[in-house]
Amino acid sequence: MIKYFLFVLFASVTLSNLQAQEYSFGLKAGINRAMGGELTGIPNGGFNGDTFQAESNIGFHGGAFFEIRFGKFLVRPEAIYNTIETEFDFPTRPSVYAVDKLSIPLLIGYNIFGPVDVYAGPAYTNIINATLQGNELNNSEVVAQNSPLSAHLGVKAGFGRFEIDFRYDRTLSSEQNQDVDIVNSQFGVNRANFTDSRLNQILLSLSFKLFDSEANPGRRSGRGCYF
Repeated sequence: MIKYFLFVLFASVTLSNLQAQEYSFGLKAGINRAMGGELTGIPNGGFNGDTFQAESNIGFHGGAFFEIRFGKFLVRPEAIYNTIETEFDFPTRPSVYAVDKLSIPLLIGYNIFGPVDVYAGPAYTNIINATLQGNELNNSEVVAQNSPLSAHLGVKAGFGRFEIDFRYDRTLSSEQNQDVDIVNSQFGVNRANFTDSRLNQILLSLSFKLFDSEANPGRRSGRGCYF
């Protein structure tokens, strides 16, 4: 799958030199908020089968993008590094569920009016690290997803070299049950099933174009509707 995304990225760059009317690349960063995560106690394991839902904390992300525009349509490969945190509110103290991941989305978009674009596309996701605080099994590591694919859907608006981007990132993994063994003396729970470790998220980003073909007076089309 990663070879496919790299091939598409290479093809996009090549096509930009041959056909694209406009192209740009730059950096992006912002905040994200996760949704999901469910853990259920094993009877006689410390908390009598209670179910806990993860509560989201603010996370952060940063990355880079390359965008090619063909009239009102665009193709936009990206690379985004995410830090995601949620908390399980256990009886004694909360336990942090932390995930670090690298996503490579391939987005297809359309300019609906003025500087506003909508877009959607698949993303290849590599989980770098996923831990549940207090878990004694596998040095607190857990399996955060069982598929490397997710889907991105969003809207963005450009103002000169800057963009504001709001999107939804949904994992395409299936639910996976896994055992955890939490330090009872610290968190007030013990054996449990991590019944759903998947995390979806919303992301709010600010992007800056390091290079924009439309910023070159010799390349301006004169339309004035985008950047």
